[in-house]
This record gives sequence, C-alpha cells and structure tokens, in this order.
Amino acid sequence: MPRCFWCTDDPLYTAYHDQEWGVPLRDPQQLFELLLLEGFQAGLSWITVLKKRQRYREVLFDFDVQRLAQMSDTEIEERLLDPGIIRNRLKLNAARQNAQAWQQLEDPVTWLWSFVGGAPKINHFKDRSQVPAVTAEAEAMSKALKKAGFTFVGPTICYAYMQAAGMVMDHTTDCVRYAELS
Repeated sequence: MPRCFWCTDDPLYTAYHDQEWGVPLRDPQQLFELLLLEGFQAGLSWITVLKKRQRYREVLFDFDVQRLAQMSDTEIEERLLDPGIIRNRLKLNAARQNAQAWQQLEDPVTWLWSFVGGAPKINHFKDRSQVPAVTAEAEAMSKALKKAGFTFVGPTICYAYMQAAGMVMDHTTDCVRYAELS
C-alpha cells in the first residue's frame, strides 16, 4: 500500500499514518494532547514520541488539562527520572504552562481551527518536495499561541500540528490516504 514518503515500515508508524495523521480532530482533549506531543517532539523524530506516547499518557494524567495545570515542581522532578518519556525539564515545564494557557482559552477548538478558516485545507502535493515545513497559517498560529502564553509552539511545530490534527491534509497524491481524505 503506497504511503506518504515519511512513513516507515514500523508498525506503530504505519498505524499512526493510516488511522490518525491528517484525520480532522475537533475533540479538545485530543487536540491538547497532540499539541503537547508535538512540543515534546521538538528536535527529535516523531517515531520517538509515538513510542513514548502511552507512557506520557500515564505520567501526564492522560493529558488532563486541569491536572496538568496544577502539576507541582516535585511532580515534574519525578518525571525527569522516568526513562519512558523524553526527560527534558523545559518540555515538562512547558506541558504545565501550556495546560494553564489552554485553560484561559474560551473555545480552544474553534480558535485553533480558525487558522485554517474552520475547515480542513486540502493540499494536492505530488511529492515531498512540495510539502512545506512552515506556512503563513502556521506562523500566525505560532504567534497567537505564544501571545496566549504557550511555549514550544514555533511555526514548524504548529505546521506539524496542523497536519497531524487534519487542519491541513498533506497526504501526497500517491498515498492511499489522499483519496480517502481529500
């Protein structure tokens, strides 16, 4: 089955590509989890985060916004000892800070989707050379998220987030999922 250029033969990766990536998300809990995971991915490969996602769910209270916003410094220190996650103090502090910022948003789903006009933007890229790393929409989202108090939300992270959350559909035209989602 032809898949996007970035998808390897790893079963976890292929399942993610085939079932999750690019599927429009409108559930606030899932959007929040994905935003944090994209931040944890900064500087690393996405497969690294996928392999640790279940452990993140366990140690980060299943990405419960209220609980994460109240996470203590001691709890962050404890998580820094857990080899099942990416042990980065800045990223763990960002998870707490981003939960606090998320709580301040009146309607995070509508707000996040507003950067693409409220509906998925369908791209028709033929190959990897056409897929951008950043777009004007991602730059606007990044700027707005930072203004709202979020961290680890640069424009590249925001574009990856938009792709993963189905805000933009970047399955290439030779991918089996392109026909299903476009």
